[in-house]
Amino acid sequence: MVRLAPPQMTGDVGGADEALRTDKLNLWYGRFHAVEDITLSVPARRVTALIGPSGCGKSTVLRCFNRMNDLTPEARTTGEVRFQGIDINGPDADPVELRRRIGMVFQKPNPFPKSVYDNVAFGPQINGYRGNMDELVERSLRKAALWDEVKDKLRQSGLALSGGQQQRLCIARALAVEPDVLLMDEPASALDPIATYKIEELMTELKNRYTIIVVTHNMQQASRVSDFTAFLLAGEDRTGRLVEYGPTAEVFTHPKDERTEAYITGRFG
Repeated sequence: MVRLAPPQMTGDVGGADEALRTDKLNLWYGRFHAVEDITLSVPARRVTALIGPSGCGKSTVLRCFNRMNDLTPEARTTGEVRFQGIDINGPDADPVELRRRIGMVFQKPNPFPKSVYDNVAFGPQINGYRGNMDELVERSLRKAALWDEVKDKLRQSGLALSGGQQQRLCIARALAVEPDVLLMDEPASALDPIATYKIEELMTELKNRYTIIVVTHNMQQASRVSDFTAFLLAGEDRTGRLVEYGPTAEVFTHPKDERTEAYITGRFG
């Protein structure tokens, strides 16, 4: 059995601006050891990209940040994931509140079969929001750079929007509950180049207010939108491990591990 070497760390990503931290995070699906000993610090109000070949555990790690893996039968974790200093897997952690604070945008746009307005208002309503809902919906759509395109279509079905608009609607829906962190699992992989550009531009704007962690297979996208990059790789045992993590510019131009260089230059993966 071949085991990967310890991850190479480039630069300082910890300190006062830390939003999330994992410490020796492991996850199993039944007997399958999906990811092993993932230790990294995610900086606040930055974009962090998780890259690596299919099957290396990128989405698994992403879902650990808001306990989405709890919804998968036989999933089991060890190690720590700390958010604002609290272990999110501890007995006092509330998964529902956690998922409000750490929102998720999936690979395929998944608007509810409701109006544009009701899609955005849904989360605040179930969380007992008592403010001006019209203002909140408009504010969330503006944050998602969608307001100008849908302000006259608020009562139309969200399913009638284009794919790129639907994805931005899902982002607006996540932002409406005022999260601190936004997780994005390949948010542009199903979109055309123009819609992809809008999503990337949006991520760059949103990082001024939110911490964003994005899974992507697109190396150009990772280099364009992210401030930090984590490269994961599975060994012959199919267990994903962190190979290298640091500022994106350094990881892409001066990788410390030859496997990182081989992957980002397209020699495998």
